[in-house]
Amino acid sequence: MTETEALKNRIAQEIGNLPPEKLGDVLNFVSKLTGEEKQSNGKRAGAPEPDPILKFIGGVSHGSLAHEIDGTA
Repeated sequence: MTETEALKNRIAQEIGNLPPEKLGDVLNFVSKLTGEEKQSNGKRAGAPEPDPILKFIGGVSHGSLAHEIDGTA
């Protein structure tokens, strides 16, 4: 048995010892972990599209709009 197989077996045993009301928490945790992995691979299904305003940032050059905002130079 490989180390990975042994670890999966131990996880399954521990999950088997949990009360039924905790199983949803385990599923949420595992889903979060697999979602983060998919996101880091750029393959996360249902990920929101980037905000189009982000492409516009820097599109206008006007200097500092906050210059002297508090009355001091």
